[in-house]
Amino acid sequence: MSTEPANAEDDLRDRITNFLRRNFPQIQMHGGDAAISHLDREAGEVHIQLGGACSGCGISPMTIQAIKSRMVKEIPEIDTVHADTGMSAGADGDLGGTSSGDSGMSPSFPGESDGEDDEGPQAPF
Repeated sequence: MSTEPANAEDDLRDRITNFLRRNFPQIQMHGGDAAISHLDREAGEVHIQLGGACSGCGISPMTIQAIKSRMVKEIPEIDTVHADTGMSAGADGDLGGTSSGDSGMSPSFPGESDGEDDEGPQAPF
């Protein structure tokens, strides 16, 4: 019995974890964390769970999109990235999920005005 598949999956898991730490240090810097919740090497799929301060963070949908687009380019074994913050923004944690209903919320950015004075929290960097 060979241990190569197990070692290959461990190697891939390590490379994904290092990719997240190297490319997205702001996740940890801002009190969040990222973990692999499921990895299917044969299908080329990985499920990433963002937690801590990422849950409820207004920037997490953009972080998820960046993870999805950059990981498939940098790690050849990965074809599909699913990411979730634990919030119900979309089917896989982003605003472009498969839910067909409009939640009634849209992103707003400092400087955009809808008649309110509140610009929201300022980024700590």
